[in-house]
Amino acid sequence: MPEMFTVLPPAEALKVLFDHLPLEIREESIATAEALDRVLAGELTAPSSLPSFPRSTMDGYAVRAEDTFGATESLPAYLTLIGEVPMGHASALAVGPAQAAVVFTGGMIPPGADAVVMVERTQKLDAETIEVLRAVAPGENVIHVGEDIQEGEPLFAAGHILRPQDLGGLMALGITDVRVAARPHVAIVSTGDEVVPPEQEPGPGQVRDINTYTIAGLVARAGGVPEIKGIIKDDYSSLLSAARSALEAADALVISAGSSVSTRDLTSDVMNELGKPGVLVHGVAVRPGKPTILGVCNGKPTIGLPGNPVSAMVVAGLFLTPLLQRMQGLKNPPAQRRETARLAHNISSVPGREDYVQVRLVEREDQLWAEPVFGKSNLIYTMVKAEGMVCVPLDSNGLHQGEQVEVELF
Repeated sequence: MPEMFTVLPPAEALKVLFDHLPLEIREESIATAEALDRVLAGELTAPSSLPSFPRSTMDGYAVRAEDTFGATESLPAYLTLIGEVPMGHASALAVGPAQAAVVFTGGMIPPGADAVVMVERTQKLDAETIEVLRAVAPGENVIHVGEDIQEGEPLFAAGHILRPQDLGGLMALGITDVRVAARPHVAIVSTGDEVVPPEQEPGPGQVRDINTYTIAGLVARAGGVPEIKGIIKDDYSSLLSAARSALEAADALVISAGSSVSTRDLTSDVMNELGKPGVLVHGVAVRPGKPTILGVCNGKPTIGLPGNPVSAMVVAGLFLTPLLQRMQGLKNPPAQRRETARLAHNISSVPGREDYVQVRLVEREDQLWAEPVFGKSNLIYTMVKAEGMVCVPLDSNGLHQGEQVEVELF
């Protein structure tokens, strides 16, 4: 008689897993140019101010603002040109009273000047004299030293995920290497006597392996490194040997189990044999994905996924993604992309479990509608055809047609 499992709500199940998992973040140093989407291992502060010299934001003339006060088109200010500030070089000029120097966008403001007059607001009288047709205020059209960032100012906290603009900001300060959390390596073992590799033509009663590749994609998207360990038959000793070898060489283990109760028990037995404390959660109040198994074996997380592809993806999104974020020390995970839409059909449920239903989004009568893509959890194309999922809350009997719902986008 197979052992009956007691289900836990998803949030509670995740907490049980985290409570038994030591928080040890491995670090490594990598080139900033290769650090996109990596998680910082420590706080960064600015080693210098940016910009390090005052710069012009316009093509024009560097001036003392007070020399332009009161200037108008009918009563211009007359200034003497003393030369041009070359781009990429320090200025050899100094602007004195009633003087001006030619500057270009991004160029250095010469000593003595505190503003820039746009070239469009001037008129050249001769090679040595310009008319200023509008007054400028001190600091106008000038970027000051440290206006972007001050030396010693905090840049990013530990646990920050680096975005494209962050890489640019680091490079601007000469930070060409950063300490980041190492990517967790996740071993993925697929099981089932009926499962064959995708490149193989399935025989009668056989199916191609789907879960290995959907889970590998989710691992990579969450910042991990998927380690594909192949397909293991539904045999205890074979699965135990493969799982032990896979877990020893990785930071976490995912076993995609078969659909029957017997294979779920096989996964549970193997996980209990891999190390203490073993299985922590066997059953989660979620549909699809109820027979989920969560465990920790000698300090490493192990997850037993249902064999059906939709169930496996839903469960991986609920547990594997936040697990990998935690293993990298990510403080503020990227917000789930969501859309608000009206539900096109009723969705039934029962209190005590969370239901995840795939939906496609369509525009009708200037409104966004969520159309459920109904299908059994072993049909991968219910996910392929959908653009997101709607969650029916734990305490709900279902959702009604026309109701406003939040769609979690894939």
